[in-house]
Amino acid sequence: MSIFLHGYRYSVYVRIARLVLEEKGLAYERVEVNPFSPDVPAAYLALHPFGRVPTLVHDGFAIYETGAITRYIDRAFPGIPLQPDDVRALARMDQIIGVVDSYAYWPLVRQVYVHGVFRKHVGGECDAAELANGLAGAAKALAALEALGHFDPFMVGPDISLADLHLGAMIAYFAAAPEGAAMLKTHPRLFGWWEVLRARSSFAATEPGLPVTQV
Repeated sequence: MSIFLHGYRYSVYVRIARLVLEEKGLAYERVEVNPFSPDVPAAYLALHPFGRVPTLVHDGFAIYETGAITRYIDRAFPGIPLQPDDVRALARMDQIIGVVDSYAYWPLVRQVYVHGVFRKHVGGECDAAELANGLAGAAKALAALEALGHFDPFMVGPDISLADLHLGAMIAYFAAAPEGAAMLKTHPRLFGWWEVLRARSSFAATEPGLPVTQV
């Protein structure tokens, strides 16, 4: 059996796929692809015509789009189940993932993290307006997630699910910004959940370090 995960080390969405692979206890090989490069390899574009990341290749079967990848991994391999059997818990998991993608990713990562951490690291200038807009968007997204989560201790019940890993990869970047960490603490249920989640070995195994290019 061969599993290859193509993607950019610092990508939030690549880390989501890696977290799922780690939680399932699967061995895999990483193939570094920088989607921001002006010359994305033709071989990669043959796998993913849009040039985004990640792409998973399992025994010759290639699949892209993070939600499809993570659900495939959970269905195709043994290990702990990452999708609940209860139909309402499953619907809530899907809803949380949708909220994270549509309303949380941009303010948490592209605005708060990029302008609160990344640009300072590379000697660039922080756009204070973008940071402020990100914090406003993050407040709304976190309030919605605080209300949606079950937190028993995970997002949809007592067992970890894809919702936890999807959101957790973004909270890891968001909380790296001092402003993000302070805001997270004002949402006690989310903050308690994050303290449990971040202690899992899968998070240590997939820690990307501080990026030196775009996220």
